[in-house]
Amino acid sequence: MMNNFDSSIETYLSHVHFGPFVTKSIEVVADLYSFKGLILIPILLWIWFQPHPRLAWRRQIVLATLASGLVALFVGRLLTHVLPFRVRPIYNPDLHLHFATSSTHDAVLTNWSSFPSDHAMLWMAVATGIFIVWRGIGALAIIYTLLVVCLPRAYLGFHYPTDLLVGAAVGVAITVLLTREAIRVRYAAALLRWTERCPAPAATLGFILCVELVTQFDELRKLAAGLLKHL
Repeated sequence: MMNNFDSSIETYLSHVHFGPFVTKSIEVVADLYSFKGLILIPILLWIWFQPHPRLAWRRQIVLATLASGLVALFVGRLLTHVLPFRVRPIYNPDLHLHFATSSTHDAVLTNWSSFPSDHAMLWMAVATGIFIVWRGIGALAIIYTLLVVCLPRAYLGFHYPTDLLVGAAVGVAITVLLTREAIRVRYAAALLRWTERCPAPAATLGFILCVELVTQFDELRKLAAGLLKHL
């Protein structure tokens, strides 16, 4: 069942068709990592390496933001399993809505609960961390996340608006919590000292972590799922 808020917005979006080229472009933007993590994660790297009088604090926030992204992704995936299953708008025949997208063949999404949106949770968590350090660019990162990461997923029928709003709110809350000084100094300060003491392994692990966040651990998840099937 959809609430009135979701129903009115999804009904409106299902009647907005921009034509094949624009629709395909929106599908590409919604699907490719290049338009999600590959935009936001490099901003964190820029903050890390940019000279600044408060460099140690900024680097702690970057580490806390990466930790927030990991927690947000874990929480998002966990909630989709423990909360009641919610069929995505595009796969719900009871809604009688016809979305512009042609991507109705994705078996993964059909079996994955719509609520909440892990995309919104992860990338809003990262955008919030950027905002804490760099207000101007952070505000643009938040707007980008809302318009480029979240909105296409509602337009294409992959999520209800409340899926995205709740996911975004949880992502913001996780970053605000983990970047608070009382909590941050308990882990980010120690991590920062380790990165300064062991720069080579720290840079290596940091690169791997950033790649996995950009791809939302999709390859590792598929590998684990494949292994579990044969056990």
